[in-house]
Amino acid sequence: MSEPHDAIITALQKYTTCDVSDALCKLKYRNGGFLSGLTMWSPQRQDGQTKIVGPAYTVKYVPLDDPSPKYPTHYIDAVPSGSVIFVSCPAKTPNAVYGGLMSTRALASGAVGSVIDGRFRDLQEQRALEYPIFARDVGTAPPAELLKVAAVNVPVKLQTHEQDMEIRPGDYLIADLNGVVVLPFELAEQALPLMQKQVEADDKMAFEIRKGMSFTEASKKFR
Repeated sequence: MSEPHDAIITALQKYTTCDVSDALCKLKYRNGGFLSGLTMWSPQRQDGQTKIVGPAYTVKYVPLDDPSPKYPTHYIDAVPSGSVIFVSCPAKTPNAVYGGLMSTRALASGAVGSVIDGRFRDLQEQRALEYPIFARDVGTAPPAELLKVAAVNVPVKLQTHEQDMEIRPGDYLIADLNGVVVLPFELAEQALPLMQKQVEADDKMAFEIRKGMSFTEASKKFR
């Protein structure tokens, strides 16, 4: 990763997904970058201090009858260090598309976590590895009877009818207890100062509210 890229990742580490979303809302980016339906499963289920930040490395699964050729190698062997793996599969797929051996290889490659837009498996193994997993749900069967990987590092769509959201290679993915947010890489430098300003304002509001000031008055004063 380039130095500016590294600097942005370092700067993002101190902000929550809510902070990132607030900044993106100010920039009029839809839904504040929130990717609905994806929650933390490992190393704990919606608990603890786990947070991941990194550029997206995307994986696209498609049905076996899709005309796209199968990707010639296994995507997990090319995961860049520092990246967040984002695995996309067709909506309502009952089979898992990601497992424990994938995380073992991802850890060895230096990935910081995986976001599965679908089901994953081997939850005990994921937790034993203390590897961060955010996903829609768990499953048991592997994907081979239904799906194939068609592409790696291409734009993918979030698999939900709730939103029309795209995740592109290199976009920043931030995930914590609040969920998963995508920060488009071209908006990162604009968004960071807005996050800082918002956090400072919220801290001042919280201080005054604890002393008895109303929320309305604090909002007017600091926002």
